[in-house]
Amino acid sequence: MDTAWISSYSGILAVLGAVTSFFFYLERRTGWKFFNYIPPLLFIYLVPVVLSNTNVIPSKSPVYDFMGANILPFFLAVMLLKVNILATVRIMGKGIFVMLLGTLGVVIGAPLAYLLVSSHLGPDAWKAFGALAGSWIGGTGNMLAMTQMVELDESSIEFGYAVIADNAVYLVWLPIMLGSKNLAGVFNRFTRVSEDRLQRMEAAAAELTADKGHMEMRHLLYLVFLGFAVTAVAIWLSGLIPPITTATIANWFGRTPPEEAQAIVSAGTWKILVVTTLGIALSFTKANSIPGSHAISMACVYLFVARMGAKADLSGIGVEVLWFLLGAYLWIFLHGAVILLGARLFRVDVHTAAISSAANIGGAASAPIVAAYHKPALVPVSILMALIGYAVGNPAAFLAALLCRWVGG
Repeated sequence: MDTAWISSYSGILAVLGAVTSFFFYLERRTGWKFFNYIPPLLFIYLVPVVLSNTNVIPSKSPVYDFMGANILPFFLAVMLLKVNILATVRIMGKGIFVMLLGTLGVVIGAPLAYLLVSSHLGPDAWKAFGALAGSWIGGTGNMLAMTQMVELDESSIEFGYAVIADNAVYLVWLPIMLGSKNLAGVFNRFTRVSEDRLQRMEAAAAELTADKGHMEMRHLLYLVFLGFAVTAVAIWLSGLIPPITTATIANWFGRTPPEEAQAIVSAGTWKILVVTTLGIALSFTKANSIPGSHAISMACVYLFVARMGAKADLSGIGVEVLWFLLGAYLWIFLHGAVILLGARLFRVDVHTAAISSAANIGGAASAPIVAAYHKPALVPVSILMALIGYAVGNPAAFLAALLCRWVGG
């Protein structure tokens, strides 16, 4: 018998909507800088945890299942419509390679850090590292997608560790990215950046317009159609493409299949990869110019985060979380080392390096904050860089998860 005070579908959605909207209202109303360091996302996740564990709302409901199957691929598809790879490369130049090297640092750093702490973690911790890799290659949307790609139970303690680590690292990494502005002279001498690079970059950024017009009712309908059309096609194709299991790989290499085959690329993985591919393809069409795609997709992301909090059970948190945090901090500094190497190799300035890291680690929520502090003219392009992170995040984070699984035996 359901003992939750609010158990109807509309009631649950109303509560989740109230939680997500309240903290953004509070952020805008008060202007507290507190939210730059502890973002609304953390509260949007934790408040539903409290509500579901005190029986205000249920921790299990068919409305959660519907959101997982349909809303997640919907917002991924809509989010990717705004990716503008050509404009980003034109403005940032070699800076885009620094960002992609930072992505590589996340992928390589994941198994290295996991190898050092895996003996103190549970057998499914590699899945949580994969989810965290998703967050650090693009943002929260990729983190949520990774839970389906690696079949990580959203109510599991491992996912809770990933959320905690994501925010704990953010508290340290964001001030470092902001404070790096004060080291511009030393940094630029270290990377041997040319004196005219900043002028050329800001001039190119000034030509970029992020405003695609006022959003009208028809634009909302276009986005609803495209988002759910991509979702429907992805679900259909994922049912046709056979999963790749340990038995499949054994057969490829002429070896004896294991008695119990384990999925490596499941139907859920195929669904997210198809959504990502179709979303990127549509970004090269006129769909890229539809206003409102970023706002709608991010609203869905935060609503989905609240839904994951409602499903979570953090009562089993123990000393394992400290080892997970240690692994996460080792991991982030490996990423930082690769960013420094990339900045030196491609001779870019400290502003580009900081934005490149923020576009990976913080995604579209943090990259504009770092850009506004370093060079306000680069705010629009910082968002585009973060969206490229969304585009490459799912396959890259999945690779990181598989590497963690491999090093963990």
